[in-house]
Amino acid sequence: MTHSVASRRQFLKTSAAAAAGLAVAPAFVPSTAFGANERIVTGHIGLGGQGRGNLGKFIKNAVAICDVDSKHAEQAAKTVKDKAGTECEIYGDYRKILDRKDIDAVVISTPDHWHALPTIEACQAGKDVYCEKPLTLTVVEGRKIVEAARANKRIVQTGSQQRSASNFRKACELVRSGYLGKLQTVLVGIPGPNHPGKPIPDSDPPAELDYDFWLGQAPLRPYNKNRVHYNFRFFWDYSGGQMTNWGAHHIDIAHWGMGMDDSGPISVDGKATFHPEHWHDVTETCRITYVYPNDVTMILGQKEKDIPQGTTFIGEKGQIFVNRGQFKATPGEIGEIKLTDSDVHLYDSSDHHKNFLDCIKSRELPICDAEIGHRTATACHLGNISCRLGRKIAWDAKSETISGDDEAAGMLSRPYRAPWELT
Repeated sequence: MTHSVASRRQFLKTSAAAAAGLAVAPAFVPSTAFGANERIVTGHIGLGGQGRGNLGKFIKNAVAICDVDSKHAEQAAKTVKDKAGTECEIYGDYRKILDRKDIDAVVISTPDHWHALPTIEACQAGKDVYCEKPLTLTVVEGRKIVEAARANKRIVQTGSQQRSASNFRKACELVRSGYLGKLQTVLVGIPGPNHPGKPIPDSDPPAELDYDFWLGQAPLRPYNKNRVHYNFRFFWDYSGGQMTNWGAHHIDIAHWGMGMDDSGPISVDGKATFHPEHWHDVTETCRITYVYPNDVTMILGQKEKDIPQGTTFIGEKGQIFVNRGQFKATPGEIGEIKLTDSDVHLYDSSDHHKNFLDCIKSRELPICDAEIGHRTATACHLGNISCRLGRKIAWDAKSETISGDDEAAGMLSRPYRAPWELT
C-alpha cells in the first residue's frame, strides 16, 4: 500500500507546478509504448443511453462492443460504422473483450451492479478503465477496485465529468484558497426519482436480452420491464436511486472543494421518505447530515426547498453555488477574484474523456482516479444506509468501517449470486 498512498498524495498536490502539468515520474507502466499519434484501442461494455454517449467520445478508438441486449450492441456497432467507417466486433460476454490483446482500455457503462467485476477483471487483464459513476454498488467493491488498479498499475477514470468543467474547478479553487473564509457548510441538492410509475406485471424477457447475465451477481428475480435498463436506478438490487445517480456528481464536487478526496465523513445521519405503494425501493425525499473531520457539515437534500440542486459552499465571508452551466458567488466580487500563484490550483482538465486517453499515454493519475470515485461513492452509500435504517451511523474513513452498529456494517457489502464472486 506504500505505492498507493504515495501516488494518491502526489496526485492531490495543488501547487501551481502541478496545475501547469509539471508532474513527477509516472506512477504506472503502460502495456503498450504509445507514440504521440498512436491510436489507443478501446472496447465498450454496456451500450445503453450512457454507454452510447461515452462511445461517441471514443468513436475513433472503438473496435469491440459488448452488451447483454443484442439490440443495444447492434445499434452501437452501426454508429461506429456510420461515423468512423470501421467495423466493431460484437460480444455478449464482457470477458471476451478482456481476452483480446489488441485492446488497451475498456469503457464500462453498465448498470451499477455491473461496475465492480468488469473493472477489477479489466485491471487484472492489463487494461486501463473508464467506468461510469457511481463507481460501485457497495463500499467494499470500491476498495477492491482501488486495490486492483494499484496492484496492476492501471489507469482508472471515474465518469464524474463535472470535474472537467471550468465552473466547478473555479468554485473549488476559490473555496480551497480561502476566499470564503472558513468553510462551514456545504449543501448538496438532488432531484426526486423519475421512475416510470405504477408497477406492471412480470413477464418473459425479450428475445434480445440475456436477462440472467443482466442480473449477474444480483438476486434472481422475474423479469420486469420497469426494473431493467434505465429503470435499474430505482432498486437496491442494482443501484441507489438519485443518491448514487446525481448525488455521485454533486458530492464529488463537494469533496473536491472540501479537500476530502481521500477521506470521508465521521458521521452520517439521514431521514427519508419512501413511496407509499412501493413502486420502487429508493428514497422519494431525504435530508442527510454528514459531519467531516475538518468541522464542515454537508447537508444533502432530495427535493428540499431550501437546498438547490447542485453544490453550495457556505463560508464566513460568503457562498458559492455551482451546477452545470451555473456559477453564482455571493457577494459577487468573490466570483471575480483571479487566483495568484500562491493560491490552490487544482487538476485542470477541460475534457474528461480526453484526460483518460492522455493519462493512458502519460501514466499519470486521471482527474477522477479510482480512489476519488470510491470515496465519493462511499459517501453516497453511507447516506443510503443511514436513510434505510433511519438512524445515525459513525464512520471511520481510514479503516472504512462503521462502528457500534452491526446491521449497518453488514450493509457495506452484499452477497453475490453464484457463480459470480468478488475476490
